[in-house]
Amino acid sequence: MDILVLYYSRSGHTLAMARQVARGVESVSGVTARLRTVPPVNDERRAAPASEPDAGPPWVENRDLAECAGLVMGSPTRFGNMAAPLKYFLDGTGSEWFSGVLEGKPAGVFTSTASMHGGQETTLVSMMFPLIHHGMLLVGIPYTEPELNLTRSGGTPYGASHLAGSEGERELDDDEARLCRTLGRRVAETARKLAN
Repeated sequence: MDILVLYYSRSGHTLAMARQVARGVESVSGVTARLRTVPPVNDERRAAPASEPDAGPPWVENRDLAECAGLVMGSPTRFGNMAAPLKYFLDGTGSEWFSGVLEGKPAGVFTSTASMHGGQETTLVSMMFPLIHHGMLLVGIPYTEPELNLTRSGGTPYGASHLAGSEGERELDDDEARLCRTLGRRVAETARKLAN
């Protein structure tokens, strides 16, 4: 059983979160994380992206959506919203929406911001909208997780988050990393329960 961990990352913070989410997914017996990313958005004035990224996970393909048992999606914050490359990919999933390939599957979301009040929660909610339209079942992080009460940076009940700092100087702290793993584990556990 695969859980798709789909993200866009420009500075590496969201990728670091995605890797922690994948660890949480794979802490559940019989479940594997399928780590994928999206290419940057291009227009006619720029060259098309390479067929595969120079380093890191491969580009996502629409078939990854059909083949996954659940989805955890991450993006840096762009003015309180998800980044354009992730939105561009989601905008191209009309046939998957029409055929219902994601319907009834669990999903979670995560984000990284430069400032404490830089739109963590609105970005998480913006990623939820298309997942709801696809008929996915949203999984958050309950307050029974102690790190949610301890964190002084990232972490919300809507999903995992990270405070990167205005210069991107902050790495994931222990609480943020644990919340990422918790989110991955919860989506994987939910997918297993639904499969049974």
